Parts: sequence; structure tokens; C-alpha cells
Amino acid sequence: MNKKMVPDLFKKVQMGPNNPKWEQSMQRGKQFFPHEDKPDETRSPFYRDYSRILHCTSYRRLKHKTQVFFATQNDHICTRMEHVNHVASISYTLSKFMGLNTELTQAIALGHDLGHSPFGHEGETLLSEIMQEWDGTFWHEKNGLYTADKIATLPNAYGIHKNLRLTYGVRDGIISHCGETDENGLFPRVQAIDLEQIERPNQYMPYTWEGCVVKLSDKIAYLGRDIEDAIELNLLEPDRLKELNKLLRKVPLPRGAEDNKPMVANNTALIELFIKDLCTHSSPEEGMHFSHRYYDLLVEIKEFNYQHIYYHPRLLYYQEYARCIIRTVFDFLDKFYNKDLLGSIEDNMYKFPTLLRYFKEWLIKYSSLDLSSRKQAGFENDIVYDVTDPLQYKRAIIDYIAGMTDNFAIRVYHEIISF
Repeated sequence: MNKKMVPDLFKKVQMGPNNPKWEQSMQRGKQFFPHEDKPDETRSPFYRDYSRILHCTSYRRLKHKTQVFFATQNDHICTRMEHVNHVASISYTLSKFMGLNTELTQAIALGHDLGHSPFGHEGETLLSEIMQEWDGTFWHEKNGLYTADKIATLPNAYGIHKNLRLTYGVRDGIISHCGETDENGLFPRVQAIDLEQIERPNQYMPYTWEGCVVKLSDKIAYLGRDIEDAIELNLLEPDRLKELNKLLRKVPLPRGAEDNKPMVANNTALIELFIKDLCTHSSPEEGMHFSHRYYDLLVEIKEFNYQHIYYHPRLLYYQEYARCIIRTVFDFLDKFYNKDLLGSIEDNMYKFPTLLRYFKEWLIKYSSLDLSSRKQAGFENDIVYDVTDPLQYKRAIIDYIAGMTDNFAIRVYHEIISF
């Protein structure tokens, strides 16, 4: 690293009142209720978004959703919530140094994986396959926006459940965060678009520089931690670790690295190296990017992880189990569809109390099946489904499953198959 890191290079383009994108980024949408958007003397709009995400149940469930290793019983293995917090930490470091809006990056980072299903990307793949049977699509970035807009709710000071109503800047960062693709040199897009019309992951760059920070932080966050988890679970042989550590020798170490003490490819080393390299080489004129050597390193480590961790036979065995669980729960609930839907669920609740109790509450909260019970429960969030349409009923099942934790999905699966 011959170049020197310079702080606050992005300060003039941070998301603030002087940015031409400010008004759009602060927009909460015409479909919401402006009179509820009262001034808050203690929090900015973006920090209010952060708080809303932090306290909603969709965020809480991330603590028992897969990052890489399914339904782990090891307390030291990364879950989806821990990954989200890693992304938030890296995003804060980058945006603080660069002079960007740290509150916006924190809100995007905390909400970026709200749309993940149980069992990680395998669960996401299977839900997509099921939806394709009726020309639907499911991918976690799109579902993250859908969850933030329609599914996640909070009770207000009077116990009435409302939608989160996040700002455009945060919503855009959620659907635009795709960290699985490889690109170097990120610039935010110029135009505001209808986010609900985005059709595939990585179709558009984020609208803000802050969204670009989260997109890159997502990539940095999972590489090293997935390696540490694989070591903890004895998935990597000593020769594999040697192969991995050799990759670090291809790049120059940062100033202050100890002589004659080679770094090892763990979370601490990789996060430090990539953050410093990104801060050294990024500018508003050249975009956010790594040096060529560090970008190549990032791609090589990612390829190593795919070959030796994500496609490890032990994970492949569990993927079949996860697919069986999700398919079974979907098919089971789909068979309840009839003219007396709630009555049919009630009649069978004594046999499947956990699965059907919460599914009934789901239908009451997000459909017009029982408006009296909905009002009594204080649900004033948007009605999402017209379950007189069988396809919308199927979508209700998909969303119910997508919101489950690994542990809850396993629990209700065993409730179905146990006698």
C-alpha cells in the first residue's frame, strides 16, 4: 500500500441536507400517513429507521437463522444476526473514516438481511423453486424490502401495530446490498427508481454512497468469519489452512505489521486488510474500490470458501434435510385451503398447536379473513393478502415460512411428522 489513507474524502457527497438526493432519500412514501411522521428532537430520520429495525421481530429472529451452518448448537458459530452486526460495524468504520452519514449506513446494515429465510441460501433457493411453480420469484434482497415494507411491524405507544415506514434511502440500501456478486469500483446510481420494480439481484447500484459502503461491507464481513467457523467445526484440514494462509503472502501488508510474523487468514486480519485497502484507494472520482491485488485476494478467498466450506459434504447432507423441512411445511399448510379456512385451521389446532396457532395469527394480521379479531389484536398494519385467491394464500405460506428461524422450522416439522 504505497498510497496514504486520507479521511473525509467523501464528506461533500455524504447523504445530508446539501446533497441533491436528500429529499428523495428521506421520503417515506405517499401511501403512509404524514401526520404520524412527527418531529423527533432526539433522533434523526435515519436513526429512527435504525431503531425501528432493531426492535421489530423480523430482526430478532435473525439470531436463530443460518449464516452458513444450519441450526447450529455451538454458541460460538456465527448466526445471521451476528453477521448483520459485523456488517454494521464495518460499515460504521468505513463511513466514519470516509466522511459519510454513519446513521444511514447503520440503518441499512441492520436491515440488509431482514429478508433471509431459515437455512440460509438453501432455504432461499427452495422457496424460489416453490414460487416458480406459479411464476413467482423469491430472492432475499427483494424479500428484505418486502419484509421492511409489508411484514415487519412495531406496536406504537398505544399498543397498535404499524408498518415500519422506512425512508427511501434505507429501503434502497436493503434491496441493493447484494454482496454475492464480484465487482470493483462502485458508484451510486443517479436516478431514483421504483424499488418494487427491481427484478433481480444486483440489477442496480445503490442510490447512495452509504448504500455502496454496506454492499462492500457485506462482502468483507462474511469471508473471514466463515473461515473461523469452519475451523471451529473442524471442516478445514491443516493443508487447507496452509493453502489459505499462502494467499495473504501475495499482498503487501499494512503499515505497522510486525516483521517476520505472517498474518493468518482469520476475521481480524481480513477485516483490517480490506478496510484499510478500501479506504486507501477509494474516492468520489474513482469510486469505492480495492487495489487490484486486494480485489484478486478477495475473489480468491471467496472461491476457496465456496470450494472447501460452502460445498463441504457435511453441509450438503444438511441441505437435503432443510429442503425436506421447508417443502413439508409448505405442502402441509397448502392443503388447508378451502372456503372455511379459519374453521379448518381451528379444527386441527389441537393436533398441530404450534404451527397452526401462529399461522392463524399470521392470516389474521396480514389478511381480511377476520377483521374483528384483527382489530381486537391491534393490527393496523397493511393488509397484504386476499386469501380468497389461492395464489395469494400460497404467498402467505411462503412469507410465513420465510420468517421462521431454523429452530422454529425444525420444531413445526417434527410436530407434523410426529405421532
